Amino acid sequence: MRVFQLEVNGELRIGLQVDRGMVDFTRAYQAYLFHRKARVAGWYARLQELIEAQLFGEELFLKVLDFLETHNFWDEFLLNTTFRLRAPVLRPGKIIAIGLNYAAHAAEGGWTPPSEPMYFGKVGSIVIGPDDAIQLPAGVGRVDHELELAVVIGRRTAGIREENYQEYVAGYTIFNDVTARDVQRRAKEAGQPWFASKNMDSFAPMGPCLVTPEEIPDPHNLNMELRVNGVVKQKASTSDMLFKIPRLLIHISQYLTMDPGDVLATGTPEGISPLQDGNVVEAEIEKIGILRNTVVQKTD
Repeated sequence: MRVFQLEVNGELRIGLQVDRGMVDFTRAYQAYLFHRKARVAGWYARLQELIEAQLFGEELFLKVLDFLETHNFWDEFLLNTTFRLRAPVLRPGKIIAIGLNYAAHAAEGGWTPPSEPMYFGKVGSIVIGPDDAIQLPAGVGRVDHELELAVVIGRRTAGIREENYQEYVAGYTIFNDVTARDVQRRAKEAGQPWFASKNMDSFAPMGPCLVTPEEIPDPHNLNMELRVNGVVKQKASTSDMLFKIPRLLIHISQYLTMDPGDVLATGTPEGISPLQDGNVVEAEIEKIGILRNTVVQKTD
């Protein structure tokens, strides 16, 4: 199921995409609870809140949709007004990104593929959503796009094992690990941390939706493509990952527990290229959709 974070008339809502259109799940869930005379647990206007409460999942969504069908409430809860798509997780507690997880990307940068997963952090406050602008800070030099499949965590990862890793996954989305490449290069050459190159405002586009694991039973067989102004720059498959998702989650969780709502960005394939003012970037992953962002040069 494709689940969206929406902004409707200035208010946040959760949306479910169905054949009939976009369901206002926030309001439909409240009606469902009221009908069952259940205690209202919360408004749940933010998708992240639903994930953190560990209520997010296909089972709940299907129950609410069945309620709408049984009582013929579709007209009441289908959105018939314009809405804005936001990032599915607006401010994750942490974003763990994987470096050099595609051999061809390592080769294009002149790096040796790692023998075990290499990861770094991005802060949640820099996340932007569909159609938001990637802002190029003045004076930083080259800034690159990096198309990635992202995993949003649904359960605390303590005790995770390879055979049950899907139980810890809330869903999958698209992530663009925007990187200030010149800043990163200078930091590496000086033997300094390159945190700044990955953590500038707007350097974490994410979206357009969160897709439940039932829709993507094998996340390691998805076509990926990133286009800049319609020109294909990155084209690969998640099957090319050096380290698959269960290995990544198990490795990271040895040292750092991931919590519901956290994001794991699984690395980028080859084809990174610099962004310019006015570019339109379309990051697409099979079964998820297209994350589209414009690029704007900041002047101060």
